[in-house]
Amino acid sequence: MVHERFPLRLVPDPSPAPVAPRPRRMLGGVELVPGRIRAAVLSMSGTVVRRAEASYDATTARPADIDAALARAAGVFEGHDLVGVGVAAAGLVDPGAGLIDEVNDVPALHGYPVTARLGALTGVPVRVEHRARLQVLGDRWFGAGRGRRTFASVSTGEVLGVGILYDGEVLAPAGGRSGAHMTVSASGDACTCGGRGCWKTVATTRWLRARARTAGLGDGVSLADLVERDDEAARRTVAEYAENVALGLVNVQQLFAPGLFVLHGEAREGGELFRTLIEQRLRSDVTHAGAELPQVWVSGAAVDDVALLGGAGLVLSHL
Repeated sequence: MVHERFPLRLVPDPSPAPVAPRPRRMLGGVELVPGRIRAAVLSMSGTVVRRAEASYDATTARPADIDAALARAAGVFEGHDLVGVGVAAAGLVDPGAGLIDEVNDVPALHGYPVTARLGALTGVPVRVEHRARLQVLGDRWFGAGRGRRTFASVSTGEVLGVGILYDGEVLAPAGGRSGAHMTVSASGDACTCGGRGCWKTVATTRWLRARARTAGLGDGVSLADLVERDDEAARRTVAEYAENVALGLVNVQQLFAPGLFVLHGEAREGGELFRTLIEQRLRSDVTHAGAELPQVWVSGAAVDDVALLGGAGLVLSHL
């Protein structure tokens, strides 16, 4: 009979050393607009886990003041393992050079090297794009645009603009803007850009408040205030505002037929009434039998997170 021999072990095998879990990799998002910088750490699924904000005087700031505000906001990234940072900037942007070329209301941002500044602060890759264009990336990765190859994402309120995803690519021509300065009335009001009749002059909160004041509806009223009122002057003002917002979107639909328009910002205050007015106006211009009827959706994302999600989407798009 053969007995199986087992190796003699006088000392037990040492337990494997515990391995510290790797920190979760995160995304960085920054929004840089006149007077304000917001920054946030986001998970790979688009959840904001930490945020910070810094302000500066848009009219008197020097580049050094922008640097200081950016450093304060970027402090939120300390202690996080970032994949990269995406910057959603106002104005004219040069993504290849990492520059903010021009912002009408902030002279200190002309030629501002935002990616170099943030890269030095964070030590990770930084990319910049126009705020409206980044918004469409946020919707593509985390919002109503998931699964679509063509749609438009629209900022409403104090900031106006459109980002377009067309056949899977964000439309971002060199020197292109957000659409806020497209001409919708040749004899319209003067705009901050020096032109006349820009979409921005009739489709932002500033116009809405001025029109409400002229109609005797009070000072500083919001779209939500007007929608809740049950009088003809308020209804007429809301309908005119919806028509003005739709003016620019009709042009976008005629050129690119995105089919889906995701509205962010102030449009949430207008509720179903405001959404329906814009959608009906868009559908009234569709004449081709085979064209997709435009749909208007109102994003449920918190207003403060719209640009930050876009910045995170920019990082994911370059992984």
